[in-house]
Amino acid sequence: MINGVTMKINVDDYIINTLKEDITSEDVSTNAVMPENKKGSAQLICKESGIICGLDVFERTFKLLDEQSYFETDIKDGDFVEKGAVAGTIHGDIKAILSGERTALNYLQRMSGIATITKEYNDELKGYKTVLLDTRKTTPNMRPFEKYAVTVGGATNHRYNLSDGILLKDNHIGAAGSITRAIKMAKAYAPFVRKIEIETETREQVEEALEAGADIIMLDNMDNETMKECVKIINGKAQTECSGNVTKKRLREIAEIGVDFISCGALTHSAPILDLSLKNLTPDE
Repeated sequence: MINGVTMKINVDDYIINTLKEDITSEDVSTNAVMPENKKGSAQLICKESGIICGLDVFERTFKLLDEQSYFETDIKDGDFVEKGAVAGTIHGDIKAILSGERTALNYLQRMSGIATITKEYNDELKGYKTVLLDTRKTTPNMRPFEKYAVTVGGATNHRYNLSDGILLKDNHIGAAGSITRAIKMAKAYAPFVRKIEIETETREQVEEALEAGADIIMLDNMDNETMKECVKIINGKAQTECSGNVTKKRLREIAEIGVDFISCGALTHSAPILDLSLKNLTPDE
């Protein structure tokens, strides 16, 4: 769960900037019908079934507009919600509820959609040692929320950003001149505690990466037969990650090959939202 301290340190600025995007000077519609502040409440309705995620972010959006607002609910991130269910009630100043509604729902729907698809993908790997990973293919300025949603769905985060780990891809190899030279340069530059992962596309590249001392070898866009050969060559001397052209349908057959990790950009870049709505706004008596 994203706690209060984490929220203020890491994500308040993101939410505030999103609110600024939606309210450049004033909320004309709300100010027209609500000239004065008044307390009220509205219900969060699930229009689809799925995994809920982002409840703290949802509530925090309203709190940034009205410190006294609060979200009343019996569910938590990771729970399955049924279509038609009332997930909870937001209480607070009606102006804040009306002005924050779209921003709060955008976060909650996006995060819930990612958590839902991630669980569906991760369930395909039950019984296998293979770990499902996300990628950096995230929506700009949404990474902390989307990475969190992946974990709620049951998968594991790959590196968070470029400062988080060494991953030498084809263009890094091109810049260095070869796989061997890229790994040698990375070992010389990085602290010894950093693992070095390198992308390979052929059996010959895998052999070179193994000889050069890569810690993790990414098997990128390989067909199943080539991948089997490469896993056999590596034989536990380095960890293996399958990446590229990963679909839900392929997950089990890839896992059966015996790779340690499968990274899948679709968890974030192709997840549909979970349809949610804020309804039945009622002023307090």
